[in-house]
Amino acid sequence: MESLKVRLSALDQKGEEEVLFEAELAKLHGVTSDIHSLSRMNASISSQQSRSLWLKEGDANSKYFHSVLAGRRRGNALSVIQVSEVTLEGLTPIRQVVVSHFASHFKATNVERPGVDNLQFKRLNQLESSSLTKPFTEAEVKSAV
Repeated sequence: MESLKVRLSALDQKGEEEVLFEAELAKLHGVTSDIHSLSRMNASISSQQSRSLWLKEGDANSKYFHSVLAGRRRGNALSVIQVSEVTLEGLTPIRQVVVSHFASHFKATNVERPGVDNLQFKRLNQLESSSLTKPFTEAEVKSAV
């Protein structure tokens, strides 16, 4: 991996100083591809090693994390909700009230928008349209810059 990084660094340095030839560009792309594949392979190996270690040793904090998760689930649960001075209990009434609340906020309203059917647009003639695709000159670029 280190030799690939050294080769990549050398090719990058040479590319900053002068134009690289086609073969050097191919080497540069090959080296970067090799580095990426080695990186993916290293990540895969690390992942497999961590799974193997977890299977071998287990998770010492499972009971703690499950209790934290259960507590959050209890704290986030809606068992009773009050809507306009009416108290609702149970899954179905609460679900209906929540859905109708958000549906009223996010439903699309019919808005009359102006159309473009009756508008008259200026059109380019043949000479003007061909000038849009003609090649530009070096002088035009310099004047624009």
